[in-house]
Amino acid sequence: MSRYSMTIGGEAVTTASTLPVVNPALGKPFEESPSCSREQLDAAMDAAQKAFGSWRRDEAARRQALLACSEALKARANEIGELLTREQGKPLEAAIGEVFGSAIWFEATSALPIPSELISDTEEERVELRRKPLGVVGAITPWNFPIILAVWKIAPALLAGNTMVLKPSPFTPLSTLLVGEVLRSALPPGVLNVVAGGDELGAWISSHPVPRKLSFTGSVATGKKIMAAAAPDLKRVTLELGGNDPAIVLKDVDPATVGPKLFKSAFENSGQLCIAIKRVYVEEEIYAPLVESIAEAASKAVVGDGLQPGTELGPINNQPQYERVLGIIDSARKDGATFVTGGEAIPGDGYFIQPTIATDISDGSRLVDEEQFGPVLPIIPVRSVEDALERANSTHFGLGGSVWTSNRERGVELAGELECGTAWVNRHAALGPMAPFGGFKWSGIGRENGTWGLEAFTELQVINIEKGD
Repeated sequence: MSRYSMTIGGEAVTTASTLPVVNPALGKPFEESPSCSREQLDAAMDAAQKAFGSWRRDEAARRQALLACSEALKARANEIGELLTREQGKPLEAAIGEVFGSAIWFEATSALPIPSELISDTEEERVELRRKPLGVVGAITPWNFPIILAVWKIAPALLAGNTMVLKPSPFTPLSTLLVGEVLRSALPPGVLNVVAGGDELGAWISSHPVPRKLSFTGSVATGKKIMAAAAPDLKRVTLELGGNDPAIVLKDVDPATVGPKLFKSAFENSGQLCIAIKRVYVEEEIYAPLVESIAEAASKAVVGDGLQPGTELGPINNQPQYERVLGIIDSARKDGATFVTGGEAIPGDGYFIQPTIATDISDGSRLVDEEQFGPVLPIIPVRSVEDALERANSTHFGLGGSVWTSNRERGVELAGELECGTAWVNRHAALGPMAPFGGFKWSGIGRENGTWGLEAFTELQVINIEKGD
């Protein structure tokens, strides 16, 4: 039996079967996770449906509840963070920071207005536009940032008046289950239900008759399956999927200054970040010094167990992804790539890969065309900015991108040419609770965060009132 429980109807629920949870720094299981049955999922959906009736009616209480969630997370941040490091691998400081960031998201979301609009007010009629909650939301979250990406869904969904059944990745279920336990004191029973299990549980949620909306963060392949499962019941969907973010570096920058910033934006969480830089296009005049600057940062990065002081980059989270990243590296090697740094697994326990900078590679290689989602970065010279833009946009992905230049106005102009949901100038992966987040093309459908993310958990309702005799 797992030491951790699911949350259904405000109560701790155990399961007859469990799944092992692996510590990626050790490469072996350290704990068991509950594995939800179909009957228990039905119970969670029923609890959420019953809670919806009263939860949707008191907006002031919902705002206070979100603030209570924020305080509850802060009070247990160290405990949640340590568990997150054990199952996800990221450095402890970053894991605790993720929990505090989640608390900030709850607090910021609690202050968002729920939009309403007066369309017409004449002697004959008054027409109002209101936002109404959808009902029960099924939410499925990934293994790279399991806590904050769950809160991106929980906070706006609950503020809008919905209730939720949440499923974390089977690779990182425990920290989310603990969050569910922590938030029991802040939320009425049934408002937030947290279940855990394998991929089949996600399929059950997607096809279950109760949810009126599905909110998913994860791979493109799984996102397509969820959208297909939602279609027969016309469930609304928000899909935040993969990215292959380009960075375009102009020749007017100082490579020694920009290089470390590019490295940090590419290798955060060991590259396991949908919005990380995944490929760099740099004007050939500064190609060599920029490669040197980024490679120097890579060679100095401390890789290790996230619980050890001083660790900057942790392991790949799970064995399938570890093997996939190594496969992409091997494919790049066969394509003739030069590895300025790295290019190998780190011997010993755990799923560790050397921070890898690849040159002598271009479009058409898996490392450039796919989302590697690991500590590997290709750097590609271009003869012109126009060439860089064409290559940057020639992809199914469109999550983010950035332009790096000493001419800010020129940077803003070029950023507007990128086909992506967020385009940065002289920075990358800077996110906040008030700005909408999502992607073009295969990178997703819909937006999260800010008023736009809140509206995604509502339906429009027109109230039309006759004012004549």
